[in-house]
Amino acid sequence: TTKYYCTVIDAPGHRDFIKNMITGTSQADCAVLIIDSTTGGFEAGISKDGQTREHALLAFTLGVKQMICCCNKMDATTPKYSKARYDEIVKEVSSYLKKVGYNPDKIPFVPISGFEGDNMIERSTNLDWYKGPTLLEALDLIQEPKRPSDKPLRLPLQDVYKIGG
Repeated sequence: TTKYYCTVIDAPGHRDFIKNMITGTSQADCAVLIIDSTTGGFEAGISKDGQTREHALLAFTLGVKQMICCCNKMDATTPKYSKARYDEIVKEVSSYLKKVGYNPDKIPFVPISGFEGDNMIERSTNLDWYKGPTLLEALDLIQEPKRPSDKPLRLPLQDVYKIGG
């Protein structure tokens, strides 16, 4: 970005990679929560056992205080780039994030299309109803956290191995 060099720690959404997600999240200054905006995709993610909920809860539990929410696949909503669908997602996810412990008023919700590149780096004419930051601009708005270098060292453990001999 114009302000930061970012290291992206990808935490795949598949359940087999939850340990990797915990390891990555424990080292993060900010979470970028990617929300599937498609019909059925969003509902599955926000359901009781959905991964959108699980990832938001894990991020907060592991101490990630800043978040950016990206409403992805806006090119695949009905109609395409639907403001109504975006508003529905923002309302429902904000309600859940508040229960988890986040302040939704401080979280940008960026409508994007990763496939088409909409609102990732440059503002998209397909989403001209949206007046907030692009994903790149939202990353620049992150506050650098204080580093407790005077505190004890903490390292995330992912697995324990016993080596016989």
